[in-house]
Amino acid sequence: MEVKEGLWPASPSAQYYNSSVLSVSIMGVMETEVPIAINHARTMLLLKDVFLPINPRFSSIMVMDGKGERQWKRVEVKLEKHVNVPIFPTGLSPTSYDEYLEDYISRISMEHFSEDKPLWEIHMVKYPTSNAAGTIIFKLHHALGDGYSLMGALLSCLQRADNPSLPLTFPSRQHTQSKSNRESSCRRVPKLFSLIFNSVSDFAFCFFKSTLVEDDRTPIRSGIEGVEHRPIMITNMIFSLDSIKHIKAKLGVTINDVITGIIFLGTRLCMQEINYKSSKSHSTALVLLNTRTMSGAYKSIEEMLEPKSKVPWGNRFSFLHVPMPKFKDDHKSANPLEFVWAANKIIKKKKSSLGVYITSKLLDIVKKLKGPEAAAKFIHGTIWKSSLSISNLIGPLEQVSLDNHPIKGLYYVVLGIPQNLVISIVSYMGSLRVSAVIEKGFLDPQKFKSCVENAFEIILKAADEIPN
Repeated sequence: MEVKEGLWPASPSAQYYNSSVLSVSIMGVMETEVPIAINHARTMLLLKDVFLPINPRFSSIMVMDGKGERQWKRVEVKLEKHVNVPIFPTGLSPTSYDEYLEDYISRISMEHFSEDKPLWEIHMVKYPTSNAAGTIIFKLHHALGDGYSLMGALLSCLQRADNPSLPLTFPSRQHTQSKSNRESSCRRVPKLFSLIFNSVSDFAFCFFKSTLVEDDRTPIRSGIEGVEHRPIMITNMIFSLDSIKHIKAKLGVTINDVITGIIFLGTRLCMQEINYKSSKSHSTALVLLNTRTMSGAYKSIEEMLEPKSKVPWGNRFSFLHVPMPKFKDDHKSANPLEFVWAANKIIKKKKSSLGVYITSKLLDIVKKLKGPEAAAKFIHGTIWKSSLSISNLIGPLEQVSLDNHPIKGLYYVVLGIPQNLVISIVSYMGSLRVSAVIEKGFLDPQKFKSCVENAFEIILKAADEIPN
């Protein structure tokens, strides 16, 4: 990109997610196995020598030029202003510190980044909770990059706990080899018409959902403007990756289909417990799709920053509008596996269309005609008119360590989304961690957690009954 007077252009996505109508952040939480040994000099050295060199954006602020476009501007980083060590009362029980940590996370999630310093911060909570001996929190603005970029950056700071000299490994993604070269032209023609039809219908559905039609108001969607500025609570669920793979193999679907089906079923169960009629409501999930060309594992930071990289740094994702399956007349007699199969069918169909790319082009047109703020408003409307969002990331199979602090568990959440319910998923050490950001006082986090865990057990049991 062309650099002028120490400035270089911010990508359109970076401008959309750091605008007057939308300010989105990603919070990564690492639960340590040992107490956090806070050494101020050591922390500053690690940030200076390891973290800041990852990407120039970590040493830059966003400024506005005369045309209303945001630019990145390199600045001197005062590291002490980015590191926070909260002080809680001493001598409390781990369960008491659970509440302090919960309140602290809720508070910092609502705080906006200062415009005069780079858009990231670290919080080191040294008090033991029921889950960990200490907690390290990374809060980074979405303008810096998406989950794939930021996870890659985080992993570059981590090492394997068992042997730092060995590389991290990740769950494999098996791709079936394309057979298009062996297909006859008679079969390609119907596929071409199917692609065109799916693309047009998918774009039309997305356009109307983003502009005219909004989801019903339900126990998971209040329909109130400004929900992204309200206090939140986070609830976590952990599922065995082997059990998820077992369901996947039995049903012949993907891991994403399985976990999406579990979330859909659990959400419908929760909605029905609160309001029976809402189980038939029109509710849509935004499932995030990574648009990079890649084989599965994270690439090095150097490779992501190459000018023509196939796995470039930045915000490279799109939304898939996925209507949530509904219960039939008597949900008790319905097959719970239908939720997984429905998710598989819908997502597969949408992935085989060009709807997300056409929508991306529409955003480019809106940006050129009316500016980045108008495009950001379009994205805000797209999210707000839907009921929930689901995103997922792949984490390492082995236990990792940060500066000799073995990480017992990790998860991430997305903040600043104009929805009452936002779900994120990450794999780590053979488990799937499902985290839900819920508006405080709107939906009971424990009820939602119980319903999703119940949905997992129901689907697992139903899959077990399928003959091999």
